[in-house]
Amino acid sequence: MKTIFRTQDLSCPSCIAKIETGLTRLPGVKTAEVRFNSGRIIVEHDDTVTTITELQKTIRELGYEATAAPL
Repeated sequence: MKTIFRTQDLSCPSCIAKIETGLTRLPGVKTAEVRFNSGRIIVEHDDTVTTITELQKTIRELGYEATAAPL
């Protein structure tokens, strides 16, 4: 499953690395890509292992607010 989040909290390249690393450490997450200019976080994951709610919680715990966006 592919889930897209939107955030406006990105301010530097280290933000990108922090989010991508934090998300890919979750079980069931295959890839996590942050697009700085658009504020999009694209996560490919197994939704039977890691839910959208868990992804959003992890992003929040990393210090960023994000909302799920339609594909």
